[in-house]
Amino acid sequence: MLIDTFGRVATDLRVSLTDRCNLRCTYCMPEEGLQWLTKSDLLSDDEIIRLIDIAVGRLGITEVRFTGGEPLLRPGLVGIVARCAGLAPRPEISLTTNGIGLGRTAAALKEAGLDRVNVSLDTLRPAAFKTLTRRDRHADVLAGLRAAHEAGLTPVKINAVLMPGLNEDEAPDLLAWALEHGYELRFIEQMPLDAQHGWKRAGMITAGDILASLRTRFTLTDEGAEERGSAPAERWTVDGGPYRVGVIGSVTRPFCGACDRTRLTADGQVRNCLFAQEETDLRGALRSGASDDEIAGLWKTAMWGKKAGSGLDDPEFLQPDRPMSAIGG
Repeated sequence: MLIDTFGRVATDLRVSLTDRCNLRCTYCMPEEGLQWLTKSDLLSDDEIIRLIDIAVGRLGITEVRFTGGEPLLRPGLVGIVARCAGLAPRPEISLTTNGIGLGRTAAALKEAGLDRVNVSLDTLRPAAFKTLTRRDRHADVLAGLRAAHEAGLTPVKINAVLMPGLNEDEAPDLLAWALEHGYELRFIEQMPLDAQHGWKRAGMITAGDILASLRTRFTLTDEGAEERGSAPAERWTVDGGPYRVGVIGSVTRPFCGACDRTRLTADGQVRNCLFAQEETDLRGALRSGASDDEIAGLWKTAMWGKKAGSGLDDPEFLQPDRPMSAIGG
């Protein structure tokens, strides 16, 4: 079991498969990209599966989500998913992606054992998408969403970040569109995880701003903390149901007290919090011949030291050195 000193138990593992991405979102990385990890730095397919096997077989992990960077850029992704689905006990398997390439891979991923996907889409406007991502791939994301839905990777969830001066007025339109297509929409406050360290709390589109905007067109009913459980999103029933919308207020409405996540970076480092300043090296242990029990022990120690909260409300808060693309969502 992965338990910390505050009694929280981690059952949800986020596994980053690569730090590379084929978009350059303004809230994540600079236009020229970053210095990527080398192939030898990355965990191999076998190393990834061994660590997941330890996590589900010895440490109580029940959910595995593959992230990036952009996980669809990882060669052999379908095989990794299939091997993960073959573990005992079998975890629930999901994928967070920008959707580019999902059009040609959704069916194969479903057949391999993927249960569902989260797709990032911040705007319905192609021009705004190009400004936000610095790439003209809006149509590819929409095609990927359709393919995921048709493949049965449901519920297809959409993650949207609203940015001042770019798409801050789109919340009602995004929700109406998601409801029309049968997607589950979640808005996420912009977090201080950009490589440029340019995030500013002032002017940020908050969860309160998003809810106020949505209420100009929809009636929202709070599902409450009991329904939320350890999920990061506060969920609201839309116009009496059955559809829902989520709002993740990582900055202004933190959910650290119920956090059940542990994170594995693409180069094999355990992070006990998205905003942690420390990491524990499992790749080094793997490659030096450590046993499964020894690796499990390192992982337990890493999670035991998890702090009570992210520290975002602390005036002395410091961004992690790694940006989101290198940590995994």
